[in-house]
Amino acid sequence: MKQACFVLLIGMFSISLAGCQTISGDTVSGWSLKKSLPANFKGYGYQVVSKADGHPVRAGDNALRFEVRAGDCSWGPGWNDCDNGRERHEMLSTDSWSGGEGWYHWSIYLPEDYPIIYPVKVALGQFHQKGSHPVWMFQNGNGGYIVDNQTSGLSGWMTPILTDGEMRGKWNDILVHARWTSERDGFFYVYVNGETEPRHSWSGPTKKPGQQVYFKFGIYRSFMWRYPGDAPTQIVYFDAVNRASTCSDATKFFDCPAIEARSTS
Repeated sequence: MKQACFVLLIGMFSISLAGCQTISGDTVSGWSLKKSLPANFKGYGYQVVSKADGHPVRAGDNALRFEVRAGDCSWGPGWNDCDNGRERHEMLSTDSWSGGEGWYHWSIYLPEDYPIIYPVKVALGQFHQKGSHPVWMFQNGNGGYIVDNQTSGLSGWMTPILTDGEMRGKWNDILVHARWTSERDGFFYVYVNGETEPRHSWSGPTKKPGQQVYFKFGIYRSFMWRYPGDAPTQIVYFDAVNRASTCSDATKFFDCPAIEARSTS
């Protein structure tokens, strides 16, 4: 039987999923996306939801809803989540970049009843290298939002940028300005909720030599054996997931002239 097709129109970009429907929206700009490890990807794992149906939306009419339940592991060539204590529903950018500067924005929303499953490691967004380790992860940790610098290949510098209380039941806007390089003139700045001073600042290599970087977001749970029994279901919303060459093209929620003036001073 021929598989049904589902093309999601988001601005000028599209995502091919399973199903037979077309939804227009304004949730993604500047890149195209696909499922990360599509094997065992559940229908509830990634959904485009609407404000009209009572879902939280940052701007426009739609948002992206991710859900992970116990046992939501996947697999692919050379890797198996199920054998390595991982659970996930993530999307990743089909675009990647080996150098230069970029601006990246997303808005994230945690429901009031979102459960913390620490010491399980939960990533809600990451910049990853093709065929290699992640370099920048945005962890939930024991609540809140934490920038995890993994340019060395291991968790090294952990910078909290939002508390648990700041995240629950409200949208938070995240803006990243990065220069991708293995040299010392790289940087990785993270701005939060319209502020013009970064809550996280890093100067130095932002990736490994010769590597290409791409973006992943959703829910990614690691070291599931740390949790006693099956971990509870987690739900997270994303919106305004944008990539651009300038701040003003990446976001409307920040004072870009002030930020750009700071970054060039």
